[in-house]
Amino acid sequence: MTGQQRKHIVIVSPALADANNGNWQTARRWQRMLSGAHSARITREWPGHIADNAAADHVMLALHARRSAPSIAAWAAARGSHSLAVVLTGTDLYRDIATDAAAQHSLTLASQLVVLQVMGTQSLPADMHAKTRVVFQSTTARQTLAKTPQHLRAVAVGHLREEKDPLTLMAAAQALTAHDGIHIDHIGAPLDAALGQAAQATAQACPHYRWLGAQPHEATRRRIQRAHVLVHSSRMEGGAHVIMEAVCSGTPVLASRIDGNVGMLGADYAGYFEPGNATQLADLLRQARATQHQADGLLARLAAQCALRAPLFAPETEQQALLNLVAALGRQP
Repeated sequence: MTGQQRKHIVIVSPALADANNGNWQTARRWQRMLSGAHSARITREWPGHIADNAAADHVMLALHARRSAPSIAAWAAARGSHSLAVVLTGTDLYRDIATDAAAQHSLTLASQLVVLQVMGTQSLPADMHAKTRVVFQSTTARQTLAKTPQHLRAVAVGHLREEKDPLTLMAAAQALTAHDGIHIDHIGAPLDAALGQAAQATAQACPHYRWLGAQPHEATRRRIQRAHVLVHSSRMEGGAHVIMEAVCSGTPVLASRIDGNVGMLGADYAGYFEPGNATQLADLLRQARATQHQADGLLARLAAQCALRAPLFAPETEQQALLNLVAALGRQP
């Protein structure tokens, strides 16, 4: 079987449509991108049900080294490793592969490892760098909308769980006052009930902070378009969808200085705050508001830097990288 032949590809994703998270968005987008040259299906586990016709699958792309570990092991036992790629998430890179035996075993089984931003390779053992490739995720470009001059609108997007560190955003909101002219919209389902309660309490105490809960993807993208800035406070990321969605909407980003964010925005990006530092985040928001109408202000400088990164997140770039990956898989060693 050569790289030019049509292949049956199975994408293993621990999250499906009901989760509406980054893993699902990646799996669904990859299915669409590959379906012209190949056939592609998505499943939570492999081989799954008899009706899935797993016997026809030629290539596996498995999202998440730990959570998809049983499927990865089953594939390697049945098919060998030459047709297997493992896509590493933030929790893989920055937590699980250091301590979890199943995640570590997934790395050794894969013929190809995929990271979603350029800093990801640095977290892998040196002997695995040669089989690791970067595939930047992509999104469609959106028109940059005119923003209201009356206040600064910030939006944060991410389900409420520890890795996303929503408490830092809430603490920054509590450090701001209504007189600062900064409004914060926070989108995300309360996967951690205690964090949901904290969001409710913050909204009650801070009229300039709104917790909107889970929102449909299209509605979220429209809010990103209308915002002056996206805030991304994660402690752990493999490559955040919302960052590229903001960049490709002309909305600059304030982000925690972690590898997953630096690997997308670049080491010299001017919009970082240290992870967990709500004071720094509040100060950056105030600076953005104070210079909102200045051509050389913080927002304008960040927007210019984001515009330079946008081509990395173009759909045609990601699609070609995926086709190259699939072409490299399935060849007998």
